[in-house]
Amino acid sequence: MKTKLILVEGLPGSGKSTTAGLIHEILTDNHVSAEIYMEGNLDHPADYEGVAYFTEEEFEDLLKESGSLCEVFQDWIIVKRGRRLLPYMKIKNELGSDFPDELFAAISKKDVYELKLEENMAVISESWEEFARQAASEKKVYIFECCFIQNPVTVGMVKYGASEERTIEYVNRLAEAVKSLNPMLVYVKQDDLEKSFRKAVTERPDEWFNGFVSYYTSQGYGLVNGLSELEGTIDILQARQELEYEILEQLPITTYILNNSRFDISKHRENLKEVLK
Repeated sequence: MKTKLILVEGLPGSGKSTTAGLIHEILTDNHVSAEIYMEGNLDHPADYEGVAYFTEEEFEDLLKESGSLCEVFQDWIIVKRGRRLLPYMKIKNELGSDFPDELFAAISKKDVYELKLEENMAVISESWEEFARQAASEKKVYIFECCFIQNPVTVGMVKYGASEERTIEYVNRLAEAVKSLNPMLVYVKQDDLEKSFRKAVTERPDEWFNGFVSYYTSQGYGLVNGLSELEGTIDILQARQELEYEILEQLPITTYILNNSRFDISKHRENLKEVLK
C-alpha cells in the first residue's frame, strides 16, 4: 500500500520546516500529487489551529454577549458530535478591528488546546480519524509538519505535566487514527540541541522567543521543576527530546531519523530522496 501521509517531526530549530518543504519539492518533481501543511496553518485538515470549543449552552451564552457579531459566529460555527467549534483566528483575520480585542481574548481562552488533557485528546483524535477517512479515498500524499508528536507532547508534558505513559498514549491514538494511510514519519535530529535552539532564537522574532519561553516554563513540567528563562527552556527541551525518542522506539509507524546537525541542505535533500524511494 502506498503512503498517503508523511509526518515531519523534531525539536524547534532542527529544520522541520525546511525538511517538509524539501519533501514536497521532491514528490512534486517526481510527479506525485502532494499537499503540504505547515505549523500554524488555519486550514489544517486534521489538527485544530485557532479553533475554540464550546458546549451548546456555552455557545448560546456567547451569542447573547457578542452583539453585532452574533450572526457572524452562527455562520462560522461547526458542529461535530455535539461540540461547537469556532475558528476564531480565521474570523479575526477576516474582520480585523471589527472583532473586539476583549471578545477575541475571551474566546481564545476556549481554544481546543486550552481544554483539559482528556477532552483535548478526544477532540483531536476524532479530527484525525475524520481526516483519515477522507484522505483514504484521495489520490495524493499529505505532508504534515510537527503536529503529530509535537502537539501531544507539548500539551501532555509541557502544559499539564502528564506522565510519559499518558503522553505516549496520546501519540499512539493519533497513530491508530491514521494507520489506514500507511503513514511515514521523518524525524529531524540535531546532535547539539542547545546550539540549534539558540540558533533558532537568533533567527526568529523576540515575540516568538518570549511566548515560547513563557509557555514552556510557566506551567506543567517547567513549573513543577522550577525552570525559568532560556536555560530552563533548554532543560525542558532536553526532557522533551528524551520522551520523543522513547515515542519513536514504540511507534507503530515506519520512521526515519535524519541527522541535520550540519544544516547542509544539499546533503539533507539527498538523504530525503533515499527515504522517499
